[in-house]
Amino acid sequence: FNLETEWKNTFPRQRELDREELFEKAKGDILDEIINLGQLTPKEWEEAFYNKLWERASSYFFESIYLPAAQTENSGIFNTTVDIKLKQWADNMLPKKCVEVGWDTLHDEFIKIVEKDKKNKGHDEIFDQLKLAVIEASKNKHQWDSKAEDSLRVIQVNTLEDRSVTDKQQWDAAVKFMEETVKGRLHQTQDKLKELTGPGKWEQWTHWKSKTQDHRNRGATKGELEKILSAEKDHKSNLATDELTTVRRNLQTSGIEVTNDFIRETWYHVYRQFFLTKALGQCQECRKGFYYYQKGFTDSGLECNDVVLFWRLQRMLQITSNALRQQVVNNEARRLERIIKEVLDEFGEDQDTLAKLLTGPRVQLAEELKKVRQIQEKLEEFIQALNKEK
Repeated sequence: FNLETEWKNTFPRQRELDREELFEKAKGDILDEIINLGQLTPKEWEEAFYNKLWERASSYFFESIYLPAAQTENSGIFNTTVDIKLKQWADNMLPKKCVEVGWDTLHDEFIKIVEKDKKNKGHDEIFDQLKLAVIEASKNKHQWDSKAEDSLRVIQVNTLEDRSVTDKQQWDAAVKFMEETVKGRLHQTQDKLKELTGPGKWEQWTHWKSKTQDHRNRGATKGELEKILSAEKDHKSNLATDELTTVRRNLQTSGIEVTNDFIRETWYHVYRQFFLTKALGQCQECRKGFYYYQKGFTDSGLECNDVVLFWRLQRMLQITSNALRQQVVNNEARRLERIIKEVLDEFGEDQDTLAKLLTGPRVQLAEELKKVRQIQEKLEEFIQALNKEK
């Protein structure tokens, strides 16, 4: 009677469920949530894959493909360099990276569904720890289909080899993609330079901030390096030894002592800002370059091979996203569902695990009530047996 009274006063709107019953309820919730993955539209899946693929691949593309190719003397060498580097990328790193992206996206989307359910009015926090443990255990068990990597490699090699932009709509989409990605990269570089050189005069005045000595050294070094780039518009990405010496001596004249590593670190960001600004200008010049592209750019004075490169990249991202969506819908979502069922069955058979994951005053009280009722039932059976004997 005391336990029942405590339950009515402490948990007046909750059903009295012991640990085993709570687990069955949680099991049903989790299986409903994994089924909800099927409610995602093809567009939502492909956008999720596309965004994550570009997030993972962008640094490698800019640093190892686009930047080295842009250092070449003419469009012929640019295209040769791009072809070689894209083939190496598609043969080795890219398919594996895409499978990782597929795996991460699938689990991220499942976690989003679970988190969304937490915001529902009837959400019960008592299941949160159990759900988290099931998600982690299923992630550790889930392996993507081993044949998927080879399948992606064939698709990506064929897609990246194609250099034929067929219509103006595709050209405009590639120009837009290049402009957006280069702008994003440029903003990141500018933010990093701002962090290295410290607050500007206006920010110092309005936010009561001041520059450190390191900020001042960076700013002076940046100024010297920008002089080199303004004097040589086609400067390569590496700083020559004599240029390093000149910069250091000029800074010493101003009473600033810095190391070669300090200058190189500053150069890395200064050069990328210079390169990306130049690429952005090139992109804007090529907005109306499709006509010249069809004519092979002969006698136009226009070089838009960068746009073709970004078109090849964009098509690869789109086709890979589509392939990953099909792999998820046809195989991986069902595989994950099967793994989650196995994990739930394992947890259901392990009372110690359940005791750790389903815990708290409410569970404890329900378990005590269950024990007392079991004792009551046995007593009633015993009394009935005694009465029959009499």
